[in-house]
Amino acid sequence: MKKYRKLSFFILTLISLMMVTAACGSNNTNSPADTSASNNTSGSSKDKVIRIGYQKYGTVNILKAKGTLDERLEAEGYKITWTEFPGGPQLLEALNVGSIDIGHTGEAPPIFAQAADAPLVYLAHEPASPTSEGIIVPKDSAIASLADLKGKKVALNKGSNVHYLLVKALEKAGVDYNDITTVFLPPGDARVAFENGSVDAWVIWDPFLAAAQTATGGKLLTDGKDLVSNIEFYLASRKFAEENASVIDVFKEELNKIDEWAAANQKDVAELLSPQLGIDVPSLELAASRRGYGLNPIDDSIIEAQQKIADTFFGLKLIPKEIQVKDATLK
Repeated sequence: MKKYRKLSFFILTLISLMMVTAACGSNNTNSPADTSASNNTSGSSKDKVIRIGYQKYGTVNILKAKGTLDERLEAEGYKITWTEFPGGPQLLEALNVGSIDIGHTGEAPPIFAQAADAPLVYLAHEPASPTSEGIIVPKDSAIASLADLKGKKVALNKGSNVHYLLVKALEKAGVDYNDITTVFLPPGDARVAFENGSVDAWVIWDPFLAAAQTATGGKLLTDGKDLVSNIEFYLASRKFAEENASVIDVFKEELNKIDEWAAANQKDVAELLSPQLGIDVPSLELAASRRGYGLNPIDDSIIEAQQKIADTFFGLKLIPKEIQVKDATLK
């Protein structure tokens, strides 16, 4: 009998445990629904986040430092996340994979990105700033002209705005593009290579150009004058631009305001950005003095100019296919 009582007790205990487990399972069944509801709320919140990519220098950089766009969009229920990139190609790679919504680059990066099927659209542009980029050599270099670049190693950020400057400068000097050795490096690595003599010349834009000139005494072989326009573009993913027209309008309005302030307060711009960028004030003042200010719409002349760059790059086999720049505009 004692044996049976023990067995009965064991069976009752087992049944109780099964009932508790079932109850716990029932509670857990509700958990995913609760999590899903929470995630939906989170998703709704994420829809109000604007992801902006920026580079080391430019109007967007000043806009971020001043905080005026953050304040205005926050009042309308939006939050901005800012991500810095070493150059335009890297920024547009992020836009292509959906990591950012808006960004700014020079003329060449959108060409490479469009050829890679990035879903970008042009929003607006700054005035031409041809003296804001150039080709420099070390101060004690024997290279004295563009023609002397033949057979030399030239550093640049592949697919960046200065890529087109190099193409046009070599063309002017009668040097075939294939007669130089291109060394593709982002600005920070290129500066190191330039200073330690690993490359013979460096094609670069401001403020890196100004900082290198100031700190190293590098000689300017040429800037972009009479060669390229050097225009800064504002771009967005097509989906974001089409679904957030009001945000795009606010973005452009604040860019215009900050451009007006920057044009009239170039020393203040340099002092504002110096701690953030780790570049001395004199270099930033030099960079500020060489760029244009003011937002302009995308028109037929701009599309034609971009198409010319695209056709040039395709002819040199720098992009894998022909593109139509007008396909990257808002209808």
